[in-house]
Amino acid sequence: MKFDAHTAKSLAPGEHLNVEGCPGLRLVVTSSRRSWSFRYRSPIDGLMRQVKIGEWPAMPVAAAAGAWSKLRDAVANGEDPSKKRSEARAAAPKVARAPQGAQTVRAVCDAYLTGHVDAHRKAKGAAEVRRMFLKMIPATFSAKDAATLTRGDAFGLIESHASIPTQAGNLKRELAAAWDHALDAGRLPDATPNHWRSIMRGKLRSTGKTIAGEKIGVVKRVLSAAELGELIVWLPNFSRLVEDALTLYLWTGCRGAEIMAMMGSEVADTPDGLVWTIPKHKTKNARHANAMDQRVPLIGRAALIVRRRIAAHGKGYLFPSDKGPGHTQQKVVSESVYFRQPYCKIRENWERTRLTVTHWGPHDLRRSSRTLLAALGCPHDVGESIIGHMLPGVAGVYNLYKFDPEKMEWLTRLDAELERLAAAHVKAASAKQG
Repeated sequence: MKFDAHTAKSLAPGEHLNVEGCPGLRLVVTSSRRSWSFRYRSPIDGLMRQVKIGEWPAMPVAAAAGAWSKLRDAVANGEDPSKKRSEARAAAPKVARAPQGAQTVRAVCDAYLTGHVDAHRKAKGAAEVRRMFLKMIPATFSAKDAATLTRGDAFGLIESHASIPTQAGNLKRELAAAWDHALDAGRLPDATPNHWRSIMRGKLRSTGKTIAGEKIGVVKRVLSAAELGELIVWLPNFSRLVEDALTLYLWTGCRGAEIMAMMGSEVADTPDGLVWTIPKHKTKNARHANAMDQRVPLIGRAALIVRRRIAAHGKGYLFPSDKGPGHTQQKVVSESVYFRQPYCKIRENWERTRLTVTHWGPHDLRRSSRTLLAALGCPHDVGESIIGHMLPGVAGVYNLYKFDPEKMEWLTRLDAELERLAAAHVKAASAKQG
């Protein structure tokens, strides 16, 4: 038996070294290891096969030669070592993957946050899931062993938040995804049940909100024509920032998050007028492959507001935050609206002008503009394009027309109608006073 260690060390991946005096025994080299193997012709079917013996240098040549001798004898006796090993592996009972150490509920949630949520959600969404896990899962529950969590344990946690069904449903959904993530990663045994998928299915539904003791329910608020006229005249009672934002809700039909993140660099003068192009990544449709940038013609008051804000803030955010870099958050507008509602109990000793058109939020203005467009006769596809909705089904895949001329036409009509409603309210109020 002759073996040259120096030659073995110098072999490149893909090469092999035969051991002299031991037919069929050789050292096979890959990119990560050097392995002993025995190459032979099967006495059963006559095919050339190979069976691994061990790794060098952990297994010295003498030990490899000893194992080779036994395998050679087995082949001489009519056995096929490679086939025998395959049959043994197939007959062995399947062993479920075991987790690497005890996995608490907190560990499963943390791994889901860092391994999936942070990588696939926007920063705001990821922060909300993290906040929900922290606030809605008690420390005692977080310390439980995730693998042995019972159905009753899962039910009890979700039931404890049944008074806020929407949040409870969100928590249940995220925990179900966290368990799936842990099972896929092998952090939990394969047999671990995902109770979050089945408990309280279909039973966590919001019954709507109650304002000042009045049951509002889940009905979506749409302001009437008279209410819109009255509100437009009332808007200057807000701060200039809030007034401008709410006016843009009405005159463009855009989402609040899009309006507050508007930048001067996104607005351009065109032969047809001022146009605001919302980049795809800022829209709610960003996750869809066939979504496009949203082009918004700025007509009437919308154009005046944007031009004034560009003059003040240039190409940066047109609604800059006064608390640091970035833009003003959408909730600032929502909180300002609520603070002016006659039923608001926050800082009751603060004198402020109260809204005369009540029980509405900023998003209701977007809904009201879309409804008003329909009442004016705006075609459905054009109206949906104006407010940034993607067409459903196959139409959304094949019809990629942007409706730019139609948007200009119908937003011009919307501008005229909103101005008419405001003028009608002023006229009616003057007549009433006279």
